[in-house]
This record gives sequence, structure tokens and C-alpha cells, in this order.
Amino acid sequence: GINAEYMGHFLSVYFFSQMFKQLSMWYALVDSFQRHHTYLRISLTEKCNLRCQYCMPPEGVDLTPAADLLTTEETLRLAKMFVGHGIQKIRLTGGEPLLNPNIEKMCAAMTALPGLQSLGLTTNGLLVPRKLDQLKAAGVTSLNISLDTLQADKFAFITRRGGLAKVLQAIDLSAAAGLETKVNCVVMKGVNDMEIIDFVALTEHRDICVRFIEFMPFDDNQWSQHKLVSSRHLLKLIRAHHPLTPLISFSRCREDT
Repeated sequence: GINAEYMGHFLSVYFFSQMFKQLSMWYALVDSFQRHHTYLRISLTEKCNLRCQYCMPPEGVDLTPAADLLTTEETLRLAKMFVGHGIQKIRLTGGEPLLNPNIEKMCAAMTALPGLQSLGLTTNGLLVPRKLDQLKAAGVTSLNISLDTLQADKFAFITRRGGLAKVLQAIDLSAAAGLETKVNCVVMKGVNDMEIIDFVALTEHRDICVRFIEFMPFDDNQWSQHKLVSSRHLLKLIRAHHPLTPLISFSRCREDT
């Protein structure tokens, strides 16, 4: 026969496991399509030390009054709350997040949060050579570095500033330090689409990932459909120089930026 004591213990364990599962669902970030969200992006500043033509007018933008922005303490409080609800990865963005004077303090506080598995930054790379050691010590695990050309004169044209050598140095230093390093390239027809193969070549001797991003419309950024470069065209261009092997089917690929 069935041991009543054993059955009672089994039911108790089952009850508490189901209750814990339900509590986890209540506290998780689940949208109306039942997708569990574990990734959070936090913009730390509107300020940027570049004036990329597709992103910002040459005179910059009107900045939000400081009193209307989150303080460092408020940002960390929000990060703690989100991690408590299942966020496992945080990416800090801007503007240029490395212009935030408390960036190292914020990174160290976030990586100390129980449950957070990775902390990344999206940056233009100019300040990375100066700050990389502190960022790594603070627990940063990945850098997304924006770079749209490998030609110095074109870099100055696109960004309305100089600094290509510093950005290339930032990419090499980040990869050498063991950080997951991604290069984000906004592709624009007639501007930098002729450099696609050169960007692909960056990955030959560096442990980095290059990602080609669609040119998107913003206010006053002179967006035009004629400047768009399709993914089909990119693949055709790359395939003419290098064999391409799918690593994972698109249906199974999880969004990860």
C-alpha cells in the first residue's frame, strides 16, 4: 500500500515547489506575449563627445535639466529593483556613458547585485583607453563600440570630430582584456558601404564581433531610403569574398544586443 507519511511529505514538497514557481512568475518581468525579460538598458546621459551626422546636429541637443535626471543613487536603486525581478544583464548607454563622472562607481555597485550575470556598455570608444582598467576592475563584462569607418578623413566627416586611432585602440584593448567586444557599424549607401569587407577583415585576427546596423531615421539626420543597404545586399557582398556558414537558425536565435 501507499505510505501515508511518505505521500504527505511528497505532497508538501510538490505544494511548495509549485508555490515557489508561481511566486517566481509573479516577480518575473513577463509581457502580454508571455515573454520573460532578463535584459535591461539604462541611458546614463544625453551628452556625447561626438556629433555623428545620423545621430545629432552639429550644435548638439538641448539637455534635460539636471533636476529632472536620475541621480546615481536613484539609478542604482532602479537597477537593484529590476535585478530583483529577474533582470540578469544590464547595458549602460547614453549619449556617451563614459562621460558620466560616476561611471566606475555605478558599474561596481551594479555588478555586486546578486543575480546580475553581466554588465555591458555601449560607447564610441574615445575614453575606453583611459578607463578600461577601472571598468574591468568594476566588473564590466562587455563593450559595444560604435565605429562606422576605418578611414580617418571619413571618420572626421561622419562624427564631425577626430579620434579614429583611439577608437581602434579601444577595440584592441577591450578584446585583449578579455571583454566580449562588439563593433557596431551603421551602414549608409554611398558613405561607408564600400568598407564592408574591411570591417569583416577586422575579425580575422581579433576576438571581436562586427555587426552591421540599419541606418534609421531621426529628427534632422538627413535620412533617406536611398541610403539604406539591405541585409541581402550585405550578405551577397560578403559571400563574394568569404564563405558564410550559419551558426544558428533565425527561428531559434535569441535577441541579444
